[in-house]
Amino acid sequence: MDQIELDVTKREILGKKVRFLRRQGITPVHLFGHGIESQALQCDTARLQQVLAEAGKTKLINFKIDGEKKARSVIVREVEIELPRRGLVHVDFYQVRKAEEVKVEVPVVLVGEAPALKLRENTLLQELDTLSVECLPANIPASVELDISSLTESEQVLRVKDIELEKGVTVLNDPEVVVAKISARRVEEVVEEAVEAPEEAPPPEEESREE
Repeated sequence: MDQIELDVTKREILGKKVRFLRRQGITPVHLFGHGIESQALQCDTARLQQVLAEAGKTKLINFKIDGEKKARSVIVREVEIELPRRGLVHVDFYQVRKAEEVKVEVPVVLVGEAPALKLRENTLLQELDTLSVECLPANIPASVELDISSLTESEQVLRVKDIELEKGVTVLNDPEVVVAKISARRVEEVVEEAVEAPEEAPPPEEESREE
């Protein structure tokens, strides 16, 4: 597997002045971790966007700080995005230890075909998009899969306890939390009310005229 690498430099500009960095194509980042001193850093925005797209929040990154000979192993912890332009504002990285377990959020991917969906009135709802897990950095899964082929009828559900994970990965979510379910679409009956035409008023009686 190719290693993901990111070169960063130490950052002197702090606070509101970091907006000037963003205008130059530089994104402020922050490094923290258990037992280490946190650092204010910066890196090229274009390269950072590539790394975020490739690593997500689950893959290890070789974090190379300018002036240090040895790269650090980190994962993405938090990404701040400016709306509506979706420009990068700030990224937090967490330095991991190979022998120390970390807690991460892993995407849940539904696989297979649910027989219940052959009926047009049924629809599949994914109630949980990410799973909280704890494991060693080297064992962090890029995603977890849940097979939905056992869903054969409306109102059936699959829960966290139905997800199978590799040895060494511990799930932190409540086992009874619903991940996916089959739901019947509500068919609203439209009742057309008959609109009665207003009764026509009888023509006014003509007054008799004496000639």
